[in-house]
Amino acid sequence: MAKSDRLLRLMHLMRSLSPPITAGELARDLAVSQRTLYRDIEALRAAGARIEGEAGFGYTLVEDFALPPQSLTQLEIEALVLGLKEVQQRGDPALARAAQDALAKITASLPERKQAQIRHSIGLVHRNSQKNLHKIDLSEIREACWQERALRIRYRDRAGQVTERVIWPLALVYLDHDLMLLAHCTLRGDYRNFVTASIEEMELLQESFRPRRVPMLRAHIAELRKRYTLSPACEDGRRIMEQEALETQAG
Repeated sequence: MAKSDRLLRLMHLMRSLSPPITAGELARDLAVSQRTLYRDIEALRAAGARIEGEAGFGYTLVEDFALPPQSLTQLEIEALVLGLKEVQQRGDPALARAAQDALAKITASLPERKQAQIRHSIGLVHRNSQKNLHKIDLSEIREACWQERALRIRYRDRAGQVTERVIWPLALVYLDHDLMLLAHCTLRGDYRNFVTASIEEMELLQESFRPRRVPMLRAHIAELRKRYTLSPACEDGRRIMEQEALETQAG
């Protein structure tokens, strides 16, 4: 690992792990000797990071030179922590890890008093229901949405019928008990919604539908709302939309 990459990784560990962090723990995570770790700590200090502690006692990142200070109210901190904890509970492993890393970076950018508010926030998240098991990597769906590239999927609907089709992925929707992929299906020439746990195989294609994702997503959502004269705040409307998603995914 190049030194620059190692220093970035070291900063991330300093943000993420509970202080004080021992040199041995950091050296193991970086796969370097403790002698190298001590030199890296001094390099970060020379660059402007305020790191308290020393060999034999552990280290604490007090001030992060790489991130600007954030101005957040206590209620904003509660909202932020609650939202990221929810993602850690509901997201796939890559998304859950990203939420954990984002919280660590935000925490490191705050003054000490605000950091304490994050560590002792009153909002907790716990879900008894198990996550749906996926045969495919959800990271590939996110990548396809970001890049506006088509996907070839093998899909099993609720009746057990298997179809293969090319879709243009538009967005992922987290429902109460399902994760839904909103898409334009080239097989049907229309919008369709797919339960991601029912996608058995998937291939990211070179075919691009850029720059149509955002307007197509707006059109699809508007179509659903118009069909049921929904308002975003209508609880019954949301349930109808979810039912619509589950019914149309087989088409």
